[in-house]
Amino acid sequence: MRDRTHPARVMIVEDSIVVRTLLTHIINDDPRLTVAGAFANAEEAIAAMPAVQPDVISMDIRLPGIDGLEATRRIMADQPTPIVVISASMDGGAMGNSMDALRAGALSVVEKPVGLGDAAYSRVAQEIRTQLAIMSEVAVVRRRMRTAPVLPVPVSRQRAPQMLLVAASTGGPPALARLFAALPAELPVPVLLVQHMGASFMTGFASWLDSVVPQRVEIAGHGEAPRAGSIHVAPGDAHLTVSRSGTMLVGRDAPVNGQRPSATRLIESGASALDGAAMAVVLTGMGEDGAVGVQALLAAGGQAVAEDATSSVVYGMPAAAHRMGALSLPLDLIAPHIRRVLERAR
Repeated sequence: MRDRTHPARVMIVEDSIVVRTLLTHIINDDPRLTVAGAFANAEEAIAAMPAVQPDVISMDIRLPGIDGLEATRRIMADQPTPIVVISASMDGGAMGNSMDALRAGALSVVEKPVGLGDAAYSRVAQEIRTQLAIMSEVAVVRRRMRTAPVLPVPVSRQRAPQMLLVAASTGGPPALARLFAALPAELPVPVLLVQHMGASFMTGFASWLDSVVPQRVEIAGHGEAPRAGSIHVAPGDAHLTVSRSGTMLVGRDAPVNGQRPSATRLIESGASALDGAAMAVVLTGMGEDGAVGVQALLAAGGQAVAEDATSSVVYGMPAAAHRMGALSLPLDLIAPHIRRVLERAR
C-alpha cells in the first residue's frame, strides 16, 4: 500500500505525444496525483518500473510493439501495480482488448481525454483523476484463494428464485466472466446485471461478455420480458429494475448514492415486484451499492450471496452486502451454490 502522505505516483504509457501531454496536465492538476514518468511504449515503461516505482499506471491499450494488453499481463505477473486502461475506441477490437486487460489484472477502463475545448473535457478529466486516485489505493498483490467447505442451502422459508440479480463494480468484468462460465448455458432463470462502468463502454462490455460466457448477453430493453438463460445488462447511465408484471424497466431517475445504474434499485425491485422470489449476487466493487437492496430482499424471503474478501479485487460492495446478511463465498464457490439453489427449487 502506498504512502498516503504523498501524492500517488502515476506512470503514463501512451504513444501519442498530444495525449501524453494532456494526461500530464490532467494528472498534475490534482493534488492527490503526480506524474512520475511518461512513456511512449510499453517496453520502455516496463524497463523503467523499478526506478519509477509507480503507485498506479495509466495504460493505453493500443501501443506500438507490445500492446497494452500484453504489457498489463507482464506487469501483473512480475511487479503487480494498479492499472487503469485508457481507451479511445469503443469498437469491438479495442473494447475486447480492454476487457481482456481487466481479466489480466487491470482495475478499470476510462475514456481517453478529449481536447481542452471539447464540451466533455471536464467530465472526462475528472473521471480520469478520480479513477487514478482511487485505484492507487488498491492492493493488487496476487493472493492465494483459500478453499472453503461446500455450504448447504439453508432450510428456511426462502422463496425459490425466479431471477438472478447480479451487481459488480471494480474488478467486475473478469469476475463476471468466471461466474457465468461456471453456470450452464441454459439457465432456468433470467439474469439482470448492473456493472458500474462508463456509459460509453456498456454496449462494448455486453458484446465482450457475450463472447466469453455460454449464456446470451444483451443490453436490457425497457418493457421487454427477461428470458431464461439470458443476461440482461443495465444500459449506461440508466437504472434497471423489474416490474410487477415481470418486465424490465429502464429509467433515468436520480442516481442512488451517486450510482446510476444502481444495484440497490435493481435488488430492491426483486423484493417488491417479485415478492422476494429472487437471488442477489454481489461481486467485487468499491462502495456499498446493493447492500440496502440485499437487506430488503432477504426481509421479503429472497436469497443473497456476496463474494468474500479472499477473491474480491475490492472488498467494498460484497462486504456491505455480507453485513446485511448475504452469504459470503469465494468467487469460485458462488456458481456451485447458485446451481444447488436452482436445482433445489426445481
